[in-house]
Amino acid sequence: MSSRRMERLAEAIKQEVSKIILYELKDPRISFITVTKAEVTPDLKRAKIYISILGDDVTQKKTLKGLENAKGFIQTKVGSCLQIRYTPFLTFCLDESVKRVRIFRNLLTRQLKEAISL
Repeated sequence: MSSRRMERLAEAIKQEVSKIILYELKDPRISFITVTKAEVTPDLKRAKIYISILGDDVTQKKTLKGLENAKGFIQTKVGSCLQIRYTPFLTFCLDESVKRVRIFRNLLTRQLKEAISL
């Protein structure tokens, strides 16, 4: 399968998962989520969904557990909305890039303050 087609499918899956989480899930554990990226394997059997969750570690764990419980529903909805023959098996992963950016920004701010005070 061409990489352009895989990228289009990954983007379509990302958008559909985002819509389903935002509008159709009623689990109180699932809130303050942003779907940041989706990666589809070349055989289209699996898709990794990267999510960013606002909150502390406990909140993130609860949200991931809620998503794992809703995975079957989300997978079924994605397959029917995109009208694809085989729906990829979804895996939710925590996107750590936001946390890394925050740490980097804090380090940079601290370095700038130290440089200014010299």
